[in-house]
Amino acid sequence: MNYTIRPTEPGDAAGTAALRRMPGVFETTLGLPSCRSADSVSFLSNLGPNDHHFVAVLEDGTVIGTASLQVCGNPRMRHVGEVGVMVHTDYQNAGVGTALLKTLLDLADNWLMLVRVELTVFADNERAIHLYEKLGFEKEGLKRMTTVRDGKYADEYMMARIRTPQI
Repeated sequence: MNYTIRPTEPGDAAGTAALRRMPGVFETTLGLPSCRSADSVSFLSNLGPNDHHFVAVLEDGTVIGTASLQVCGNPRMRHVGEVGVMVHTDYQNAGVGTALLKTLLDLADNWLMLVRVELTVFADNERAIHLYEKLGFEKEGLKRMTTVRDGKYADEYMMARIRTPQI
């Protein structure tokens, strides 16, 4: 499978929206199955200097994954970023999520000099937790009943990867 990881472009909005509402994906995010392409257009149009967004695309332009890194805007927390990753159901467990997250961590480590990269993940999303732990994230706490998912309340883990800056 050949795919490219690159910064998101305005033309990726429809593919991003389709991914965001895809069964098997939207249940693992804070999105809703009613996400419209216009929502993705608005989101991509309003990315600021602290927002870094990438897509994994096939040769035909099909979006098979997205990853975002948002650097905290508070000057006292400028060393912190939050990440999120989504992967098309047909390409899960094929290394796409790992490649996307490594892209974000390279940016965080080598270009933005972030010390802390954090995320939340549903407590029952074992595949995602395994990926995050493989790349150095650790569970820091459990947030109970934080999100409605499929008519029930779900728990989330707070996870982070701390990197001591090299001088």
